[in-house]
This record gives sequence, C-alpha cells and structure tokens, in this order.
Amino acid sequence: MEIEIHDKLGALAHSKRLDLFRLLMRRYPDSVAAGQIADALGLKPNTTSTYLNALKSAGLIEQSRSGTSLQYTANLPAVRGLFDGLLGECCQNRPDLCLQTPKGPFLKNPDRVMNALFICTGNSARSIMAEAILYDAGNGLFRAYSAGTAPTDGPNPTVLELLQKKDFDILELRSKSVEEFTVEDAPRMDFVFTVCDHAANEACPAWPGQPMSAHWGLPDPAKAEGTEAQKQLAFQQTYGLLRNRITAFASLPFETLDRISLQHKVDDIGRMSD
Repeated sequence: MEIEIHDKLGALAHSKRLDLFRLLMRRYPDSVAAGQIADALGLKPNTTSTYLNALKSAGLIEQSRSGTSLQYTANLPAVRGLFDGLLGECCQNRPDLCLQTPKGPFLKNPDRVMNALFICTGNSARSIMAEAILYDAGNGLFRAYSAGTAPTDGPNPTVLELLQKKDFDILELRSKSVEEFTVEDAPRMDFVFTVCDHAANEACPAWPGQPMSAHWGLPDPAKAEGTEAQKQLAFQQTYGLLRNRITAFASLPFETLDRISLQHKVDDIGRMSD
C-alpha cells in the first residue's frame, strides 16, 4: 500500500521524531543502533522504539538487524519522493525552484589548497591524529584542522608521544572547540569529517560554503581496557586505520570527480575496514 504524503508529514510533525529523523539523515548512509539513538537524544528506550516505529511505518526509515541489535537508517529514496510530491515535480520544469548540485569537477582549480576539518567530542585523540596525518599525507593539497564539540584541556599524551615517534611535528597541535571554525574570519572548509559517533549524532553547525561531509567513526582508543601493552596497541590500531583512510582520501582525483561521485567516494572510505 502506497504511503500518502500527509502520513509522512504527520510522522515528522512531532519535534522529537523530527530530531530522530535528522540524526539518521546526518549519519546516512550509516545505520545507527536504537540504543545509540536513545542516548544521543536523551530518550527512554520505549519512547525511542515508539518514535522509530512511527517513522518506519511512514516509510522514512528502514530497519535491519546486526546480531541482537536493531539498526536504523534513513530511507533516502522515500525522502526524495516526499520532496518530489511536495513540490509537485516542479524540478522537472522549474529547476530554478529546486536545489541544484553544482556541475563539473569538485576541484576546478588544481592549484587551490583545500581545507579539511576533523571533529570529535574531546579533540584529544582521533581528530588530533587525523589532523596530523592529513597534513603529512596531503602533499600540499590540504590544510588540516581538528576540533571538538566538548574539547578537553589538551591532546592525549599517548597520542602526542605516538605522533612524535613517527616524526610528526606536534608543536601546533591543541584541543579546541568547533566554535573557532564558525566565526566570520575562520577558514572556509571544503570537507568536514566526524571521527566519533557521539559528535556525528549531534546537530551540526551551518558551515559556510556547504562543505562536503562524511562520518569516519572509530572507537575511542583512550577507552581501551587491558594491559598497558593492549592500551598502547589500541592507539596504534586507530592511527593505522586513520592513516589508511586519509591516504586513500588524499589520493582521490578531485579534479575529475563531481560532488556526487566524490561524496560516494568519501562515504566508502569511511567504511574501510582494517
């Protein structure tokens, strides 16, 4: 049975259901566990389940299972269909009324240096490593930055020690707030990556220039348990995975890929395994 537009709009008419839907849109194409959604939005499990079922019944989200966990993701074709219905398919004959993706390659000037920002909660481990790695692996094509939604007093000492042993310059590395990059004279970003789930689940600032974004979530190595050697290994593994992803990212042909193709590439990189 076809779901009517008013049913979809009704599912989004509740403020908390809308917050949940927006969270899944921010995390697309990733799926998110119900428990993680509840934690991110401060909802009780049974309330979260009710909201998820309402959005699923409206066809706006999809459910899957991973082991014993139920996972949810936005149903992008259904969302597009909702907007097509609302606009009366005007985009087919009135493209001036609809948002259009810029045509042509993402990087029109091959000599332009691009800006990339890595965001985590504390800006003490994963995002700090990513900033240092891209600065090194970018071969002059990137300026790398990092920030936190709730920054700590400074980078994790284990991270600084690891980077120093690998001959990175750590003097300029510091923990800072995302607010530094939302002021008028802040560098304009071309890419914004979240590297922890908590930061990805939070509402994003309205970044000037509509930079491309992707979620490259990784476990927090600072929370690893076990012996001292096992804890050190967690940092080494996080560094290695970030190095692989960022090397793949820096090697992309930005001068030939359009925005949609590039978005698919950076999403795929975020799903790279060890």
